[in-house]
Amino acid sequence: MTAGVSASRANSILNVHRNTAYSAIATPFIKLHIGDPGSAGTANASAVTTRNAITWNAPSAGSMTLNSLGTWSMTTSETLSHVSEWDASTAGNFIESWALTATVPVVNGSTFAISTYTLSVSPIAA
Repeated sequence: MTAGVSASRANSILNVHRNTAYSAIATPFIKLHIGDPGSAGTANASAVTTRNAITWNAPSAGSMTLNSLGTWSMTTSETLSHVSEWDASTAGNFIESWALTATVPVVNGSTFAISTYTLSVSPIAA
């Protein structure tokens, strides 16, 4: 699987067209990965198991930008390439995953942060 939305989240979104309520994510959390997280979001997990809460700015014109996301204290040297989004800080449901713009090598004892990110839905009708 290439990074993307989970099947259960896709079904929830599509069910809106069937007059079925969509369940919002109260607090989304981000987990680090050293490769594609796969269809369950559990493959290629980073040695760092912490999921950080993420907040978004209000959407406009079909996209929204990162408001805040904590930093991770790295516990081993590895190369990060993806993140996954979850609806809980532990356990919970996999929502979706994304590839980082570029892979990022990190070392034990360093701090990793994501300072910008834009989430978009397209195309937008003109």
